[in-house]
Amino acid sequence: MESLIQLGIFVTLMVLGFIFGRRAESKHYKSIISREDRYRHILITNEKLPAPEFISHDSGMVTGNVVISVDYFKVVAAGLKSLVGGRLTAYESLLDRARREALLRMQENAEELGALAIINTKFETSRISGNAGKGLGSVEVLAYGTALTPRC
Repeated sequence: MESLIQLGIFVTLMVLGFIFGRRAESKHYKSIISREDRYRHILITNEKLPAPEFISHDSGMVTGNVVISVDYFKVVAAGLKSLVGGRLTAYESLLDRARREALLRMQENAEELGALAIINTKFETSRISGNAGKGLGSVEVLAYGTALTPRC
């Protein structure tokens, strides 16, 4: 009887994790898409040197940082998938959202400075462990680059 209760709790947590995780992920993606349209005018490149039209611009560092937590459903789904191998799509969407959000925050920082472009863009990704190192708790992504601002 006790094992049936534990199974019921597990299934309930899985269903709730799936429903609320999907809802939060969908809401975040909608926010990302609308903000990407808003900042589309700021050029982002990983080129080390500015294009000729930006040679006379001032430069300064801009950053965008985000920490996104993984939901319970993704942890269980990825754990089951790792038993048979293959792509862990549950974590791929988490990393996609984190990278895009970090880029948007970097663009927001650049817009505050009046920048028209960001060159030499880089990412740093790190895992913030949950459960005393037994799994992925959250992922942190830092995007940084050199903002090019017109001289006054």
